[in-house]
Amino acid sequence: PNTDNITGNFMKNVLGSVVFGLLCNVATQSMACSIDTPCEIDDRTYYIATPESTGTPTPAIVFVHGFGGSGKGSLNNTRMVDAYLERGYAVIAPDGHLRQGGGGRSWGFHPQSGRQSDDIAFLQTVRDDAIERFNLDPDRIILGGFSIGGSMTAYAACIAPDSFLAYVPVGGNFCRPHPTECTGPVNMLHTHGWKDSTVPYEGRVVNRVGRDDPSAFAQGDIPYAISLWRDTNNCPTYQARRFDTSGEFWRRSWTDCAPNSALTLALFDGGHVIPQNWPSMVINWIETLPAH
Repeated sequence: PNTDNITGNFMKNVLGSVVFGLLCNVATQSMACSIDTPCEIDDRTYYIATPESTGTPTPAIVFVHGFGGSGKGSLNNTRMVDAYLERGYAVIAPDGHLRQGGGGRSWGFHPQSGRQSDDIAFLQTVRDDAIERFNLDPDRIILGGFSIGGSMTAYAACIAPDSFLAYVPVGGNFCRPHPTECTGPVNMLHTHGWKDSTVPYEGRVVNRVGRDDPSAFAQGDIPYAISLWRDTNNCPTYQARRFDTSGEFWRRSWTDCAPNSALTLALFDGGHVIPQNWPSMVINWIETLPAH
């Protein structure tokens, strides 16, 4: 027999099996990592919901859950998730740290937590991992979050502003003691309920020690946060330049600020919730920004 042909066919079969195995492994990883099954990064996880493929890279929001929540729990908010999917955005929902004693998960958003830099790095890793696995557009990834997820979003924007195209916290921003400066200009859209009593517009002391006790954990003041974002973006005036009171949100926007920056405060007549039309407002705002 022709040994050259036998050897050639054998090598073709081996290479074919290897390639097929690699493709199957990649496909299995992508299929297994979804809205129901976590994507694993070392000992951390996230979930993802993706829109119908258009053949082009997909924009996305990385959404950070609140206190006691989870990534999978965030994706159970089908009204929010479906609104993003319908506009062609993937929704990525990372898991925070398990709380000691149970009761869901949380984030090391506070500077005194000792985990702030690790959690910011984790969100960056989630971004990169999802871009590679799901063909996401790296220039159109935004970071948002609710409650302390909003605080995690704000601190990420302050410390690592180039990590995402824009930052869209809801019902949470800085905590006391407030930061005094941030790294650089950002695209920031902060949304807050006028009647929020869980994270009031002015903040509140959360634990039961006295307000002046240095160990007290206290939420931040939203007007102060906006003033810091205004300074960070080198806005020339204290007052906003553009106003929009149509629809569900009352919006104040600062213009003529640093190049490639944007700052809008959106208030709504509600409490500590994610408002129904928040995704549409976010995307409409995002679409006015240049690519990252």
